[in-house]
Amino acid sequence: MAAHDEPAVELEVGGRTVRVSSPDRVYFADRGLTKLDVVRYFLAVGDGILAALLHRPTTLERWPRGFFPEAKRATRMDPKGDAFYQKRVPAGAPEYVETARIAFPSGRVADEVAPTELAVVAWAANLGTLTFHPWPVTRDDVEHPDQLRIDLDPQPGTSYADAAFVAPHLRELLAEHGLTGWPKTSGGRGLHVFVPIEPRWTFTEARRATIALGRELERRLPERVTTKWWKEERGAAIFVDYNQMARDRTIASAYSVRANARATVSAPLTWDEVPDVQPDDFDVLTMPARFAAVGDLFAPLVAGGAPRYSLESALELAARQERDEGAGDLPYPPEYPKMPGEPKRVQPSRARKDAGA
Repeated sequence: MAAHDEPAVELEVGGRTVRVSSPDRVYFADRGLTKLDVVRYFLAVGDGILAALLHRPTTLERWPRGFFPEAKRATRMDPKGDAFYQKRVPAGAPEYVETARIAFPSGRVADEVAPTELAVVAWAANLGTLTFHPWPVTRDDVEHPDQLRIDLDPQPGTSYADAAFVAPHLRELLAEHGLTGWPKTSGGRGLHVFVPIEPRWTFTEARRATIALGRELERRLPERVTTKWWKEERGAAIFVDYNQMARDRTIASAYSVRANARATVSAPLTWDEVPDVQPDDFDVLTMPARFAAVGDLFAPLVAGGAPRYSLESALELAARQERDEGAGDLPYPPEYPKMPGEPKRVQPSRARKDAGA
C-alpha cells in the first residue's frame, strides 16, 4: 500500500483525539522508526516535553518526509528544502492550539504556537515536527525572558568531551553570580545550560549578561573557550554562543528529537552525569526508559516555577568589563538590523582587506 494510502491512526491524548496520518511512513530508516513511533515517543516523555514548552511561543522544525541523509533544511536564501522552520501557527490548527504573538527583530509580528496541553505536541508531531524551538519567554510576557540559555557549542577540532570539560567551570561561575543552571545535551555535540531567571530584564540585557559570563569563562579558560562571533577567529574551542539569547533565536527544547540518522534527543542531565555520558546515549528508543526511571530533570524550569534567579550580578560584571577593559557589545547575527551599541559587523578578514585597499 502506498504511504499516502495508509489508514490514519487516532490517539487519545489528554481527552483529545489526535489523528496521525501516514503512521507507517519511515522517519529514521537506520533505526527503523516510523512517524507513529516518533509521536508515541513524545507521548512517552509527555510530562517533560510539555513542561519544556508550556505557554512558550514555539517554532516548529518540521520534517514532513522524515530524516534522510540527503535531506536539507530550507533557508532564507534557499526556501526549497525537505524541512523548514514554521514560525507562524499552521493553517487549520485545531481549536485547542493556543498561540502567542511575538515580534521579530524586523518589527514584524507573528502568532506562534504556545502549547498548553500534550495534544498540541502530538498534533505538531503529526505535521512532521521533530524539534521544538521554544522562546525563553511565556505568552503572558513575551518581552522579558524567564530563562537564560547558555549554549556551549563545540567548534571544528573539538567534541562533546570538550564541552563537558568546560561545563563545571561554567557551573562554578554561575554560582559566583548567584545563578544555578541545569544542563542538557543538545542532541548533537554540544551542551546547553538553562538558568531560570526573574522576568525583569529585556532580551538585550539577558544577552549582555550571557556575553559577560562567556567572556569571564574565556578569561579563565583561554585555550578552551571563545566568544568570537566570526568563525575564522574561533579556533578549536568551545564557542559560547551568546546570540542564542537574542530576540527570535531559540534553542532546541529538552526532549526534542534531532534530525540525524540515530534520532538522538536533547537529554536533561544531572551535573554528575555530564562528563560520563555521550550524546548518542539518548535517542528516541532509549529516552522513554530513562524518563520513566529518573523523571523530568528539567522540571524546575517550567514556566512559572521556582526558584527564579537575578541577573543583577552578571550585569554588574558586564558593566565592569566595559568600564575596565573596554569590552562592550558584540556582533548580532547578519539578519538583524544594526543594534544600538553594536560594534561594526564586518568579518575581520574582510575588514583587513578593505583597510589595505
